[in-house]
Order: sequence, then C-alpha cells, then structure tokens
Amino acid sequence: MIHYKTSEEVDIIKESADILGRAHGEVAKYVKEGVKTSFLDKIAEEYIRDHQGVPSFKGYNGFPAALCISVNEVVVHGFPSDYELKDGDIISVDCGVFHQGFHSDSAYTYPIGEVSPSVLALLKATKDSLYLGIEKAVFGNRLGDVGNTIQKFVEAKGYTVVRELVGHGIGRNLHESPEVPNYGKKGSGPLLKAGMVIAIEPMVNLGTRNIVQERDGWTIRTADRKPSAHYEHTVAIFEDKTEVLTTHKYIEENFKF
Repeated sequence: MIHYKTSEEVDIIKESADILGRAHGEVAKYVKEGVKTSFLDKIAEEYIRDHQGVPSFKGYNGFPAALCISVNEVVVHGFPSDYELKDGDIISVDCGVFHQGFHSDSAYTYPIGEVSPSVLALLKATKDSLYLGIEKAVFGNRLGDVGNTIQKFVEAKGYTVVRELVGHGIGRNLHESPEVPNYGKKGSGPLLKAGMVIAIEPMVNLGTRNIVQERDGWTIRTADRKPSAHYEHTVAIFEDKTEVLTTHKYIEENFKF
C-alpha cells in the first residue's frame, strides 16, 4: 500500500532532508586519505543528533551505524570500521534522518585521491543517471519510465544495473511501497501520483551486475569485485512539479574533484 503525503507532511520531510544534506556536508569535509570510515560515521551521528534528528539507519533491523559506508566493490550496506581510506578508493556514503516522524534518505559516492579514469567515468554516469531518472519521475508517468531511463543510459555506456536492490517509497517508515527499480519497461509499474515520496537510488557496477552478500548479513559487494557507484535523492511528486527534497549541495561545497 502506497502512503500518499500531504503538502504539510512533505514540508516535514523537507526539514528532515535539510538536516540530512547538512550532515552529508559535514562528513564531506573529512573524506580523504588516511581517515577511518568509523570517524565519518561519528561525525554524521553527532551532527544529526545535535540538530533535532535521529539517524534513520542506526538500529534499523540491527544495523550498527548512522552511515552505510561502502568502499570500492561494496555496493551498499557496508559497515563503518577502522578501515583507512586510501588513494584510488571510491566510497559511497548513504545516510538517513528521522525528524518529527518522517525519514529522508540520500547517498553520494566520492573518489579518494587519484582514481582511475574508468572509475571516475562510472561515478559520473551513475550520478547523471540519477538526475535522468528524476526527470521521468513526474505526475502521470509510471515507475517503469524511471527505471527504464536509468537502465538504458548506463547500459549504453557498458555498465550494469544491480537488480536485487532498488529504491523505495519513504515517509513515516524508512522503506515503504512502492519499490523503485533502476531497470524496467517504459509504461510499466505503479502510476506516479501527487503525494508520492520516493527515494531514487541507482546502484551501477563497472563489471557484472551480479552481487554477493557477505557473512555479516548486511554488506553487499559485486561478485567480480569490480567497483560499484551509488547516488540517491528523496523526491516528492506533485501534479505540477517534482521536487528534489534532499541535496548534495553541501557535499559539493566541501569536496572538490
């Protein structure tokens, strides 16, 4: 069942998303060689709690941290740890904020130091695919239009789309209906209606689309251990517009590449 939001509820999600965007911006200041991913997690959690929010992920089905930090071949759901970022790594930082009864969710993949041109191209294509998907997330379209656009764009560049993991509705719960795949057929899937709030999050691999779950029950990596990129925004559908509620602005003010 899809939960449609009122304009007042969307405004609260926007407040949550503002805290989230600024928390991402604080993390971005410290994303560099030699930094432990557990330190980034600490920065995010402290910022969120200091600004009337609660980390959405911490404790979610037992997840131990405020951030999912996924390095190189890890697609999503990586644990922050004592791992120190190295030159040539890529790191996906996924975060959610719960504020006044509503969640927001967004993700960004960073290159660390000198990253190979082929991997930088993967990052750019994945990020571009997110915004192309958002362009199709409009009143009267169907979810298949979003997924088809993302899939066609990245596959034309020789990349693959993860199938087992998808975007999602979001609101009072972190994960709500509908599922938002990054693949599909035009004209298929649920109709996009006013009041829908969804998280669109392409997960795109340099090699095969196949994935493996590690023994910790959370970490998802590529089967061939080639890099994977992940970008995400929370968006709201209105009859006359689609609004991107989350922002990467504060990340890109604090992290240049």
